[in-house]
Amino acid sequence: MPGRLPSKSDFASDVKLSITPAPSSQPPTNILILLHGLGDTNASFTKLGQQLSLPETACISVEAPNRLPFDLGGFHWGDDLVFDENTGEMDVDTGFKDSTRLVLDKVIKEGLVGKCGYKLREVVIFGFGQGAMVGLQAAAELEEELGGVVGIGGILSLSLPVKALEKKSKTPVVVCKASKGSAVTESAITKLKDAFQFIEIKEWRKSGDGMPSSREEMLPIMQFFARRLRSTRGVPAGSVELT
Repeated sequence: MPGRLPSKSDFASDVKLSITPAPSSQPPTNILILLHGLGDTNASFTKLGQQLSLPETACISVEAPNRLPFDLGGFHWGDDLVFDENTGEMDVDTGFKDSTRLVLDKVIKEGLVGKCGYKLREVVIFGFGQGAMVGLQAAAELEEELGGVVGIGGILSLSLPVKALEKKSKTPVVVCKASKGSAVTESAITKLKDAFQFIEIKEWRKSGDGMPSSREEMLPIMQFFARRLRSTRGVPAGSVELT
């Protein structure tokens, strides 16, 4: 039996999220979980899910559980909040134990699999910055295979449990990084390759990690979706299968 369209009542009351059905009354064969970046809310990624309008795919935009202090607005995924004394900037990597449990246990295992009838292979994660770090950690900790993870400027946390590196995850991953000033350094790529069997690194000619802003930047992500999202309707006439 295929999974059914989730509703907010399928998830724990402390999980804030929005649900966008698959386009044109199509069956929600896949679930795309969207995880926003540091200092954002789930509203912008709710809009992203609507814009993507992926076939047979319902989108769930999850909000980070921790509000930023000092009326800064927005939320963060970290277990702690640390500011650099010299620059005043927030440390992006303060551990993601609680947020990983929220996404992996409450959203995926209890909600999507337990209540809505989805298989793990039918769940794909798309995350930006801190959200990408949470998505990557969730996949690395999970022994079974997810549909995939797309991480924009995403790395694995320094506090990733050692157990997650004992056996490489079978979940396919694509990580997109800027050619200059990216958080995805060579050492970060090495750690990602230690954690995942199938990983692609896509480099964009830009400075600083940011969301895709052109067709060229979006193309490898859409190709990844084309390979990993399942369809009950078959391949449309005239389509070219991407491998």
